[in-house]
Amino acid sequence: MNRSSICITAVLFVFLASAANAAERPSILFVLTEDQGAHLGLLGTPGLKTPHMDALAKSGTYFSNAFVAYPVCSASKAAFYTGLHSHTNGILNNTHNFHKPAAQVTDAERNLQLARTNRIRDEFLTLTEILKTNGYYQGVTHKLHVLPNEKFPYDEYLHGSRPEITGFIRNAKARKQPWFLMVNIPNSHRPYPNSDTKPIRVDLGEVELPPYLPDSPEVRKDWSEYLAGIEQADALTGQALDVLKQSAESDNTIVIFMSDHGPTFQHGKMTLYDLGLRVPLIVRGPGIRQEATCDELVSELDLLPTILELCDIEQTFDYPLHGKSIKGLLTAEKTAKGHDYIFAEISNRGPLPNDGMQERSVFDGRWKLIYREKVETAWRQVNADSRQFKVWGNRTYAETIRLKDEFPSQYRILAEMDPQNLGAPVPALELYDLSVDPHEMQNLVANDKHAQQKDRLVAALRDWVETTGDPAVKP
Repeated sequence: MNRSSICITAVLFVFLASAANAAERPSILFVLTEDQGAHLGLLGTPGLKTPHMDALAKSGTYFSNAFVAYPVCSASKAAFYTGLHSHTNGILNNTHNFHKPAAQVTDAERNLQLARTNRIRDEFLTLTEILKTNGYYQGVTHKLHVLPNEKFPYDEYLHGSRPEITGFIRNAKARKQPWFLMVNIPNSHRPYPNSDTKPIRVDLGEVELPPYLPDSPEVRKDWSEYLAGIEQADALTGQALDVLKQSAESDNTIVIFMSDHGPTFQHGKMTLYDLGLRVPLIVRGPGIRQEATCDELVSELDLLPTILELCDIEQTFDYPLHGKSIKGLLTAEKTAKGHDYIFAEISNRGPLPNDGMQERSVFDGRWKLIYREKVETAWRQVNADSRQFKVWGNRTYAETIRLKDEFPSQYRILAEMDPQNLGAPVPALELYDLSVDPHEMQNLVANDKHAQQKDRLVAALRDWVETTGDPAVKP
């Protein structure tokens, strides 16, 4: 055998070995709901029934302290796709949704301002790219909502129907490839089901409003409709799980369930309060603990390294990831632990035509510090669905303004969320003890009794800013 034949044989052997390894790896079903806070039937959320999400949690591990790194859709997705915070990965806010292969993105679309400025930086790998090079067949439903499309080389762009999901799994099986399917479920995003036009199952008399919302029939209706949206998302989650079961591939499939951030109410989406950052996270699969609840602090940033470890994929990065694998928490390793601190951010800049307010937070499982710079600009990005009724069905914004004399604290919270329209000063520092104030209603930053906690969290935030190279703040 000559040298050329030996080289060809060696390359063929490596290729066949790689293909064999890929075929043995687990597939991944990632169900991502939109704008759903940590509200589930199994958590005892009043008025809410989520049988499919509850059953999934019982078949795997539920994380009771799971958080996103940025409480808006595109930036949150970018964080788990890269394992990097937004100020590093490049997506600092919502960007365009080109739900199609990169080859179909037009020159006009590529030249839009957001497409040019609000995108994953070239030097950072995405989960989609890594799985592609490791033999995975991949699909995404409903929306992509991250850019550029070249860094998300999905094989199929779907709408999420049962036949499509069935066909996707069948196509991967025909190719003898493990698969990754991102099932985006938008139903818990505004506009919620409109109970004025069609009855919903959720009874507004049974719901319990958080204290940062004024208690009126109109707000109860809004919250009930939000829960009805979650119930629709639950049904679609059940559909995806049923298709998986019917495919006979469930035993070798990792199922991940998460929301991209909290709901569109004050203290929620596009804020660093618990409602905006805390999300349901469930992981099920071969070797993963069942009927387990893990209380360790975890972040969406942990998902990329966790998936790689669960799939036995060795990937070298030229940069440090901000997340870490939580496989040990899933398999009950005695020494496994989560994070000491969870960090999050809102830039209010990036694609915006201003140098807006900077917001960062640090949470240790009990104490939360929110730090802001440029509060004097009175500029915070407020998404249209946080304000508008006509298009987005938001009943709470106008109702809070109407009831501002009866519910002054609730109005203040709304006005701080939208200072450019409602004129409230935004505090530069906030400190909360969630063990006694889980809804973050009492800012303790001026209380000398808690100065030590404030200083400790500021120091932790300062270290994080330095370590991750955050260019926009100097705490």
